[in-house]
Amino acid sequence: MNPLLSRVLVAVVALPAVLGLVWLGGWWLWGLAAVATMLALHEYFTLARPLRPHVLGGYGGALAALVGVQLGGVEWMLAGFLSTLALSFVVQGLTGGRASPTVALGSTVLGVAWIALGVGHVLLLRDLDDHGRLAAYTLLLTVWAADTAAYFFGKLVGRHKLAPRLSPGKTWEGFVAGSAAAVFVAFISLYRTGFVDGWRSLVLGGVIAVSAVLGDLFESSFKREAGVKDSGRLLAGHGGVLDRLDAFLFASVACFYAILALDTSA
Repeated sequence: MNPLLSRVLVAVVALPAVLGLVWLGGWWLWGLAAVATMLALHEYFTLARPLRPHVLGGYGGALAALVGVQLGGVEWMLAGFLSTLALSFVVQGLTGGRASPTVALGSTVLGVAWIALGVGHVLLLRDLDDHGRLAAYTLLLTVWAADTAAYFFGKLVGRHKLAPRLSPGKTWEGFVAGSAAAVFVAFISLYRTGFVDGWRSLVLGGVIAVSAVLGDLFESSFKREAGVKDSGRLLAGHGGVLDRLDAFLFASVACFYAILALDTSA
C-alpha cells in the first residue's frame, strides 16, 4: 500500500477515537494513555536493548506515574515516577544483570521520564479546571497542524536541512511552515475564550511548535543510534506508537507549564 494512503487511513480511524476519548476524559482517557505509554515504552526498550534497561521496573514505574497523575495530580505523578528507581534496583538485584547498573538504571529511568511523564502531562492538561478539554484539544490540533504543514511544505519546497545527522527529511522551510501553522491554530482555538487568548495564544503556539520539533528530533537520535527508520510497525505508514507520540512527549510538558504561566483567567 502507498505509504501516504496508509498514513491517511490510519489517521481516519484513529483520530475520531482519540478526540472522543479526550472529550470524555477521566478514566476513559487514562486507559488510552496507559495503553499508548506501555506500547511506546516497549518500543523504546527495544531501541535501547544494548543498554539492557530493566523492562519490568520501567513498566512498573510508568504505570505508577500514570495512576498517580489520575489520582492526585502532578505531585503523585512524580511520586509514582520516582518509584522507577526502586523498582529498577530491585530488578537489578534479582536478575544480577551483566550490564553496568549505572547504564541499566539510567536508560530505564530516562525512558520512563520521557514517555510516562510526557503522556502524564497530557492528562494534566485535560484535568485543568474549567478549560481542560480546550487545553488538551489545543495541544492535539496544534501539534497535528504543525506536523502536517511541515511534512507537506518540506516535501514541496524544502531545501535546507534542519538536522541532517538526526533527521535528514526535516527542513528549515518545513519548520517555518509548521511553526506558522501551530501559531495560527493555537490562536484560532483560543480566540476570545478568556483563556490564554490574544497575544498569549501566539506565544503558546510558538512554544508548542518548537517543543514538538525537539521531541521529534529527540526520538530520531535514538533511532539513528539503533540504525532503524521507525520505532515499530504497529501503525503501518505511521511507524510505531513512539513515532506518533514523540512530538507530544515534549510539547505536552511545555504546553502545560506555558499555560500555567500565561493563563490570567484564574
